[in-house]
Amino acid sequence: MNLPWTIREARDDDALDVIELIGSVFGEYTNCVLDVDGELPELRRVASYYAELGGEFWVAERDLGDLGKRIVGMGGYSAKEDAAGGPPGVELRKLYVHRRERKTGLGRAIIERVEAAARNRRAAFIDLWSDTRFATAHAFYERRGYVRGPSTRDLHDLSKSVEFYFKKTLAPER
Repeated sequence: MNLPWTIREARDDDALDVIELIGSVFGEYTNCVLDVDGELPELRRVASYYAELGGEFWVAERDLGDLGKRIVGMGGYSAKEDAAGGPPGVELRKLYVHRRERKTGLGRAIIERVEAAARNRRAAFIDLWSDTRFATAHAFYERRGYVRGPSTRDLHDLSKSVEFYFKKTLAPER
């Protein structure tokens, strides 16, 4: 199958394209502000940042011919300890897909990479936080077996973000 995009490991020099993609997604929502230097400075060195957190990060590129390549999706994970002292897991981080690439299987392809990496690490779970405004993403996570918990967290950021918590328990390998 010839896919319209290619997924590869992120590099720190992807920063401007990563920032542009997240900014375009945030722009779809009222009062959702991207303050890179004040709130998300890790976007300027995304590959190094997630490696330092014991994780990985990928970007998806679409070839635009003579115009070059454009990053149209991204996502990764960081290592995560279980709050209750159980086996460790991973946290899904920064899964974003450009609006024109949604419903193409790209989000699924990225989350499958994260889930495969989690299983390879023998992680017991994958959890994530998602802004309460991102209802389409919540439905996507729930279709993938992530369960929304009762917890929310307030980020006290410029966007006045409140996030829902989701968790997927991974079955141990036999």
